[in-house]
Amino acid sequence: MASGSDRNPIIIGGLPSQVPDFDPEETQEWLDSLDAAVDERGRERARYLMLRLIERAREKRVAVPEMRSTDYVNTIATKDEPFFPGDEEIERKVLNATRWNAAVMVSRAQRPGIGVGGHIATFASSASLYDVGFNHFFRGKDDGRGGDQIFFQGHASPGIYARAYLLDRLSEAQLDAFRQEKSKAPNGLSSYPHPRLMPDFWEFPTVSMGLGPLGAIYQARMNRYMEARGIADTSDSHVWAYLGDGEMDEPESLGQLSIAAREGLDNLTFVVNCNLQRLDGPVRGNGKVIQELESQFRGAGWNVIKLVWDRSWDPLLAQDRTGILVNKLNTTPDGQFQTYATETGAYIREHFFGDDPRLRDMVKDMTDQQILHLGRGGHDHKKVYAAYAAAKAHKGQPTVILAQTVKGWTLGPNFEGRNATHQMKKLTAEDLKRFRDRLHIPIADKDLEDGNPPYYHPGRDSEEIQYMHDRRKGLGGYVPTRVVRAKPLALPDDKAYATAKKGSGQQSIATTMAFVRILKELMRDKEIGKRFVLIAPDEYRTFGMDAFFPSAKIYNPLGQQYESVDRDLLLAYKESPTGQMLHDGISEAGCTASLIAAGSAYATHGEPLIPVYVFYSMFGFQRTGDQFWQMADQLARGFVLGATAGRTTLTGEGLQHADGHSQLLASTNPGCVAYDPAFGFEIAHIVKDGLRRMYGGTPEENEDVFYYLTVYNEPIQHPAEPADVDVEGILKGVYRYRSGEKGAIPAQIMASGVAVPWAVEAQRILADEWNVKADVWSATSWNELRREAVDVERYNLLHPEEEQRVPYVTRKLSGAQGPFVAVSDWMRSVPDQISRWVPGAYQSLGADGFGFADTRGAARRFFHIDAQSIVLAVLTELAKEGRIDRSALKTAVDRYDLLDVAAADPGAAGGDA
Repeated sequence: MASGSDRNPIIIGGLPSQVPDFDPEETQEWLDSLDAAVDERGRERARYLMLRLIERAREKRVAVPEMRSTDYVNTIATKDEPFFPGDEEIERKVLNATRWNAAVMVSRAQRPGIGVGGHIATFASSASLYDVGFNHFFRGKDDGRGGDQIFFQGHASPGIYARAYLLDRLSEAQLDAFRQEKSKAPNGLSSYPHPRLMPDFWEFPTVSMGLGPLGAIYQARMNRYMEARGIADTSDSHVWAYLGDGEMDEPESLGQLSIAAREGLDNLTFVVNCNLQRLDGPVRGNGKVIQELESQFRGAGWNVIKLVWDRSWDPLLAQDRTGILVNKLNTTPDGQFQTYATETGAYIREHFFGDDPRLRDMVKDMTDQQILHLGRGGHDHKKVYAAYAAAKAHKGQPTVILAQTVKGWTLGPNFEGRNATHQMKKLTAEDLKRFRDRLHIPIADKDLEDGNPPYYHPGRDSEEIQYMHDRRKGLGGYVPTRVVRAKPLALPDDKAYATAKKGSGQQSIATTMAFVRILKELMRDKEIGKRFVLIAPDEYRTFGMDAFFPSAKIYNPLGQQYESVDRDLLLAYKESPTGQMLHDGISEAGCTASLIAAGSAYATHGEPLIPVYVFYSMFGFQRTGDQFWQMADQLARGFVLGATAGRTTLTGEGLQHADGHSQLLASTNPGCVAYDPAFGFEIAHIVKDGLRRMYGGTPEENEDVFYYLTVYNEPIQHPAEPADVDVEGILKGVYRYRSGEKGAIPAQIMASGVAVPWAVEAQRILADEWNVKADVWSATSWNELRREAVDVERYNLLHPEEEQRVPYVTRKLSGAQGPFVAVSDWMRSVPDQISRWVPGAYQSLGADGFGFADTRGAARRFFHIDAQSIVLAVLTELAKEGRIDRSALKTAVDRYDLLDVAAADPGAAGGDA
């Protein structure tokens, strides 16, 4: 028996100490058997037996702990590989042509006078991984359904273009216009997968690394959600995400693995191209990234398939009866394997096999050339096919395939495995000749020595091109392809907005609740009600949306397998497999990924969904702004609600919850239509128009935008909609809300959102105490006013002989007398966006600086944006114009104690929604 000192006394994930042994004699027999196997057959044999026992235990559904990592060999044994249905020789020719054209396209893009860059090495390493998918797995959309959703790795885009060229989906002129989208229009090709730039080709933007895997998880979940709710049949759709091993360092890449496992998303496969290199060097030079990723994915509950070695290793591994070869593979770090990829067969013989006579003996009959070509699994079509087939067949878990490759594979010794290969974009004539010879491309030397290297096409009637077309026809069409088949939605009439337009009467409600009331009416609509997808990061109650729990219910594919603690309450927490509400936990990134998947369903599956994502405004554009850019790129639509908006409105929460700048951040996103409404009737018109613009027309008429509304948690009395309401002004960004009725000296106050009531109070004070007649304007969108004005200036710049246009804000405010004072609960940069187009003296007030915890009144006095500070600002501007004496300014400061924060009225408290 092994001595106690030989045994690890710590059982990780093993037998709980409190479990009694009811049959110690039987236990001892098992232990003795293990000891005998170790003593008589060695540790490796005993290890093999133990692994087989664990495997059998799982087959018998015995709950045993998951192994965190396995040996550095292929998960699928050679004997278990399925029949490969393709013609490997033809597929090799196809792939060689694709490899050549991808590299030549990037090299030609570096020609003198252009030099726009591009990446060669990523696709070179992952070409076989894509090719097997194109030939045997990726489903198209020709049947009118969504097909597969494929998240292509951004840096591999040249290879996807090169394949499309062979299939006559792209022309040679388009390949030569790579990264020259405007100068070579309409032939320009985008650098990476950008649906907004190539809306008939790409579906999913992925090159902001980390967002691809995150988006793929939530796309797979959205597919299940749509099927569960009867909106679309997605049963045949599979989500494939192609990722880099260096990309997996991004927190977003691994941060949401658990939700995929928890919901059993077996419609999802990650393919991680483990070429062992980042952009500048090895991923885990001293470690083993495949082993590390295996442990992480297994721990998260994923099915893991390791594809490490190609078929040339099979005979060696078959004769490894002592485990010496497997041990060598297990203990060799990635940095060394990268070096082997750049060295000779003699070097590998000496440094990998040479330090043990048993290893040397294994390769004694192999030439150095044969040793040099002991390859990586990600370049072997049959091995890749076996991994993909196993992933598709696996049920109950998502699958990750960890495929080892060589970065820059086939590009020659100057590229393969080199640390700088990611930045290398130009092949010399000698590089091209070696590359050509390796790929057996029929191009003459002289064609590679003069000018740009030519593309290669074997001919439209060639066997390999016909094979490609046949394979894609059999799989339902060409990919990637983006198709918009969604039909216009029948939108609700004005009755759905009637409650909001009546105002709140004597009741005080926040604009968040005003929006929720509108949403409630819209969800009752028979035509579009079921298409709303409610999304919130664990704060439905905060936003007053718990009223939807009993009716809409929270989506959970497992339903609710427990008795809710609040089941006796009217607004009890209710989960359902057909629930309408997505509750993604405390994860703004997860919620935004759900938003994007839902907002692009009109194209992905031809069925429009209307996502409504409500979140703490501070944690939207600031925390997940990159995803909102991704949303715009993916042409997703929907409503985004920045609730608890404003620097001073969320009283008591302090610095990290006080948002005074998300409207400014939103202004940087060209796909975002941002509003800061003050009242329910404004929200009603904005939402109605948003539905019209995004969903109400034909595919050609609908706009690829999304709406961002900032709403507040401060209760106010909402007025009824005025009889002569200026709807155009509400939608374009500004309208006169209340004209001044008393006073002789004219002035103008512009305010947005929660600041409009302060402006109204300032209007009263100015009239009663200073003889100033101020009009109050509600600026529903500073951003849209600026955007339209910029468009006008651009037109005027380029059309100097045409009649010069006037921005809407200038036309709207023309005739308004007196100076303009703008105020909001945002930093001054937000209203300052329109200052140059305002026809008069202009001053802005804002909450610049960090937020803090205090009463609303104190915070507003501190930032000098309250009603009394507005009064002072108006008087100051009037004094500059000589309309009042400057002595009035000091009088106002003293009268309103503007230097004393504590003197301010604390204002209303509470009102979370």
